Amino acid sequence: MVDMPYEDFIRTRITELRMAKDVSEHRMSLDLGKSGSYIRGVTSGAALPSLRELFNIISYFDMTPGEFFAPLEQDDSAYHKLCERLRSLSEEDLEKVATFTKWITG
Repeated sequence: MVDMPYEDFIRTRITELRMAKDVSEHRMSLDLGKSGSYIRGVTSGAALPSLRELFNIISYFDMTPGEFFAPLEQDDSAYHKLCERLRSLSEEDLEKVATFTKWITG
């Protein structure tokens, strides 16, 4: 976390990831088994998720805690840029990328 209180970081990070996943706060709340306003409460500053719920949120984004707390945007390597792009691909497109990488590596 860079010069940002952890509460703000968590709220901002959840919002960034939610928007990248193109899911509403309401939908994400329901997907997590919570009331429809749960994520709105977190991102607005009304509440912070418990540790258990934070791990559920991180899992919702198919990430590890390390990935959540060390955003890849801070790393300009080609590897990390590619990882960020891969996160937004559909399962079908990921299959294509896998086929292509098998072809490259032999």
